[in-house]
Amino acid sequence: MKIIEHTTKFQIGEPTAVAIGKFDGFHRGHQKLLAELRKQKDRGLASAVFTFVPSPAAFFSQKPLRELSTIAEKRRIFAQAGVDYLIEFPFVWEIADMEPETFIDDVLAGMMNARCIVAGEDVSYGRKGAGDCALLKKKASQRGYDVQIIDKVLYHGREVSSTYVREAVKEGSMGLAASLLGAPYAVCGEVVHGKRLGRTLGMPTVNLLPPPEKLLPPKGVYYSYVYLHSREGNRRFDGVQLPSITNIGTKPTVNDVRQMGVETYLYDFNADVYGETIEVYLLEHKRPEMCFGSVEELKAQMQADIAAGRRYHGI
Repeated sequence: MKIIEHTTKFQIGEPTAVAIGKFDGFHRGHQKLLAELRKQKDRGLASAVFTFVPSPAAFFSQKPLRELSTIAEKRRIFAQAGVDYLIEFPFVWEIADMEPETFIDDVLAGMMNARCIVAGEDVSYGRKGAGDCALLKKKASQRGYDVQIIDKVLYHGREVSSTYVREAVKEGSMGLAASLLGAPYAVCGEVVHGKRLGRTLGMPTVNLLPPPEKLLPPKGVYYSYVYLHSREGNRRFDGVQLPSITNIGTKPTVNDVRQMGVETYLYDFNADVYGETIEVYLLEHKRPEMCFGSVEELKAQMQADIAAGRRYHGI
């Protein structure tokens, strides 16, 4: 997959089918867009995803917004989906003030060489978000592209959207989030060194420090599983899936630092995975974060959590 970033001036030489969207969370609606994009490959069109960085919402708020999917997570998803081009288009004032017709002419039909545009019913682009699917259709014959407008996906009568997924994650409703996403909610990153307290207590864990823009569910303990992705040239663990139990929080018993972390205990696994990339999939909330009076109390609770996790995973 070719990634085009940090520029508003580029040119794709081959004709493309383009999907437009924020793709935050990559929920079932987004998956429907990409399924249509894959169909266009049968017409000989390269597949391209167009998204803004930062998102318009983050740009206009002038502050970081918690997102369901980080840039790194989106890249992994699109690469796995077989996308040929990912355009991370800089959202700057010049672009925010661009007329919708100019966006179609210069960016989609021009730089992206679009022969098919795939978008949701609520697509918006151009100055004040005035561009819509009607304008895409109106200019289609003039600019030589087809338009595929994808219907909304509903779950129990409500539209599946990033907003809906975000609500579920914020509430710790991981089962609902999984239903909307088509897979459990994931936190991805490189394994870093923690304070090694778990190892001292005989319960070694792996630690992630998600970027500040990553939306995390409420602090507490979650049943989970982990995918391991080995570094280049090291395929020992690549694609391995392991049952686990995960704590999300600031570990108040042992750490005064208020940085949010993701600490995961892997059952029956004791290999060194520092520096490896892992995906932690959160299945179900077990209990809220607690502050204990002593390390002994913490150890007892960790042992109880781990035992409950074994029962949950059937191991």
